[in-house]
Amino acid sequence: MNGPANAEANAPTRIRCAIYTRKSTSEGLDMDFNTLDAQREAAEYYIRAMQGEGWEALPNRYDDGGFTGANTERPALQRLLADIEAGAVDCIVVYKVDRLSRSLMDFANLLALFDKQQVTFVSTTQNFNTTNSMGRLTLNILLSFAQFEREMIAERTRDKMGAARKRGKWLGSRPCYGYYGDREKKRLVVLEEEAERVRAIFGLYLRLGSVNAVAQRLNELGWEKKLYRTKAGREIGGGEWRDKDVHLVLRNPTYLGKVAFKGELYEGEHAAIVSETLFDRVQMTLSSKACGRGKRRGRNPDYLLQGIIYCGLCDQRITTTTGRGRKGETYRYYVCSKRGRKGRGGCAHPRLAAEELEQLVVDRVKARCTDPLLREEIVARMETGRTEASAAIEKERAAVVAAEAGLHAEGRRLMEAIGKDGTGPTGKLLAERIGELEAQLDVLSTKRCTLDAQLRGLRAAVEQVRETVSIIEVFDTVWDEFEALERQDLVHLIVKRVTVNEPEGKLDLEFHDLASPFEPLVPAPVEPDPDDDPPPAATCADVGAPPMEASP
Repeated sequence: MNGPANAEANAPTRIRCAIYTRKSTSEGLDMDFNTLDAQREAAEYYIRAMQGEGWEALPNRYDDGGFTGANTERPALQRLLADIEAGAVDCIVVYKVDRLSRSLMDFANLLALFDKQQVTFVSTTQNFNTTNSMGRLTLNILLSFAQFEREMIAERTRDKMGAARKRGKWLGSRPCYGYYGDREKKRLVVLEEEAERVRAIFGLYLRLGSVNAVAQRLNELGWEKKLYRTKAGREIGGGEWRDKDVHLVLRNPTYLGKVAFKGELYEGEHAAIVSETLFDRVQMTLSSKACGRGKRRGRNPDYLLQGIIYCGLCDQRITTTTGRGRKGETYRYYVCSKRGRKGRGGCAHPRLAAEELEQLVVDRVKARCTDPLLREEIVARMETGRTEASAAIEKERAAVVAAEAGLHAEGRRLMEAIGKDGTGPTGKLLAERIGELEAQLDVLSTKRCTLDAQLRGLRAAVEQVRETVSIIEVFDTVWDEFEALERQDLVHLIVKRVTVNEPEGKLDLEFHDLASPFEPLVPAPVEPDPDDDPPPAATCADVGAPPMEASP
């Protein structure tokens, strides 16, 4: 009578087994029977062999295809860990230890979680048991070798890629705009249509001087970014140009026929699209713009002289700092940046109380602003300078426009001549002359754009001076009404530099030369260098077109 009861009591405890599989790459996963299926099948055979001890495979699949074992950022592994936390798993079965992880630290953390949840871990091809110390030692040894193997593979891969890049080889990555990848010859090949557009982008930037303006122009022309198609047939890329897309093209040394590796350039096996002269001119322009600079430190309006104050002993910039009193109150100071980096050995100038120093500077500025003769001189010289500068620029611009008109007229005559006799030696000479006209038009167009920019800068300077004069007249009255940021802007508008030498008791203020603001805006005309590459913008069809008037 006790037979069935005893059999039920002696039945093995049910052990729920989760099978985890992983493959580092996605290659071959679209096959009917892939490596993940093979790993699961081997684990199922192992579990069936352990049925007598109560083992049974859970139906849930935990497959990570195309995920590295160097970290735990894998979707199936995260689902498995969540089920373990929920108490739905008693044992984890893998084909090999490195399928779960190739990182010794990650594996130790996973084992700690398994011990906490009383979950065992089994590899079907490696004999060990994590329930005893010898099994854990064996596991750690196996895992150490797995991590060592992974790191050796990574090092060999990096060394191989580095050596290939130094020889100028293409490694199979997505080709940039202007090239396509010949995978049989394993090199980049120029796509002439895209290459012409790349050269046009470089030329447009030299003329427009703005990455944003170039992107807008490309979108107006209907040009789209490069479209890529993956092996699976999915399309990526394409669409409109943005500022960063243009910037990536302009900064890419691939267009020089070179390969970049660890900050160095090596001669590539592919052909160049732009000349070094054109590329270098673009890099110089980019570096002089804000987009080529690093991230700037933000202004602190609590420090009135931030950015314009210098040390009178070492001529280094003075920076800002704070201190706290015994009762927790905050004090503001100015300190020499050289002393801040190297201590008293760097500079002997003591730190300065911000409130007292700022008040001295403000008093000096107020005294200067109350001088009516200064304001009259500024207004008088502003009117004289504006008239003379505008006349000089307008005269030079008119000469450039006239020269452009003459070249366009000659271009129309040449186009008509080619239409009548487009073949033979005469037609060839006419075509060569049209090419010369295109180059001359490029130089003149760039010069006209420069003059237009000078006129815009002149007007901006005039408005700035007028605004400054109007503020100077009421400086003493409005100072107390301004916010901290407004006060800082106002002082920076009038004061160019503050030099402090506290040991000698000197405080020197250098004011902006408001009386002659136009001299730096009208540089001497620069003749174009014949060795420079002209920006490639004009075409044969453009030579015969009427000149475009650009409003100043």
